[in-house]
Amino acid sequence: MAATIDTVNIKDKQIPLIFEKSETLPIFNLQLIFKNSGSMLDVNQSGLTTLTSKILNEGTKKDGAIAFATKLENKAISLHTSNGFETFVIEISCLMSEYEESLKLLNQLLKDPNMTQDTLDKIKNLQISKLKQKENDFDDVARKNLNKIIWKNTLLENSSSGEVESLKTIELDDVKKQLGKVLNLDNLIIVVGGKIDLETFKKDIIATTKLLKSQGETTTPKLQVSKKIATKKIKKNTEQAYIYFGSDFAIDYNSSDVYKAKVASFILGGSGFGSRLMEEIRVKNGLAYSAYGYTSINKSHSYFTGYLQTKIENEEKAKNLVVKTINDFTQNGATLEELESAKKFLSGSEPLRTETFSQRLGLAFNLFYKGLDQEYPKKELQMIDNLSLDELNNFIKSHKEILNLSFSIVTK
Repeated sequence: MAATIDTVNIKDKQIPLIFEKSETLPIFNLQLIFKNSGSMLDVNQSGLTTLTSKILNEGTKKDGAIAFATKLENKAISLHTSNGFETFVIEISCLMSEYEESLKLLNQLLKDPNMTQDTLDKIKNLQISKLKQKENDFDDVARKNLNKIIWKNTLLENSSSGEVESLKTIELDDVKKQLGKVLNLDNLIIVVGGKIDLETFKKDIIATTKLLKSQGETTTPKLQVSKKIATKKIKKNTEQAYIYFGSDFAIDYNSSDVYKAKVASFILGGSGFGSRLMEEIRVKNGLAYSAYGYTSINKSHSYFTGYLQTKIENEEKAKNLVVKTINDFTQNGATLEELESAKKFLSGSEPLRTETFSQRLGLAFNLFYKGLDQEYPKKELQMIDNLSLDELNNFIKSHKEILNLSFSIVTK
């Protein structure tokens, strides 16, 4: 059963509502998703939105973190806030028997978040500690340095987790203002599912949404990969070279060719064993245990990226082979065998993406968010099944921008 797309009237505004009914499971799941409200709002304060989401996980000012968490635990209610680059999400999950209590606790949190200096100091110290621990996670170091190259002078240049120095400068007033920005009624999308009556829920959620201010719907920025190609090497005490690479991939999230990009990405580096990168780098040349490459297509940005680890002495050879493999792929395209293998895997694995109720809710939101019909996955599988080798290779050859590779390497 596909999700129902509806609206709920809040303050004379029609707020989108995505509903998935569960006839068997006695559960309730609610996600308040604020578009254009993730770490894209950090601007010059890297990590600000992440701290803002974390402070909502610290309970109410009245109860404090421990007492509020105990209330949730006693009723087996999960109430959690998180953020991505484009979205800010407050999620509830519980049994239907705790439906009313979960909404009551959500409203308490929105009315009285634990906005105290002590709470902020605690989560700042924890976040800074995590960042310092990751200084010896060389995959993380290489990935962050790659972002600084390919997303230079954009909102994606710095990690959503923040930087140690930027986190130190964030004050309580900054977090209060940011929370006000992200909880924008005009950016809200409600995603709800479970063994509930939709009309009853639409009445009950009004008390929650009345706690949100209307600030005008904002837009999604469109970010471009830097045209300046670069290689950055960092020397560390490591026995392996960590090689991360990335480039532009000029396609919009709502392009009619997205399904072709999905197939091409799978063949080039997204399928593990059998992918072109894995075949060339590991199987034929024994230069790495694994090698991956994939395209990421979002509303705000699209790009191609990948990574591998290799022995220090094989670093340059592996890097050159990445360039050669991607060049061969864009020049000559895929083979019929690769296309047929991709079709079989993608059609066979699609049902696994909607096995759980939460997966179905997540898919329903993503389709709505991208302006796609709820039946789109079936249509996409049909388009993939009908995709000819000439069509795929013409698409691959038209995206030579992925050859403009930048590299971030951690080596000895």
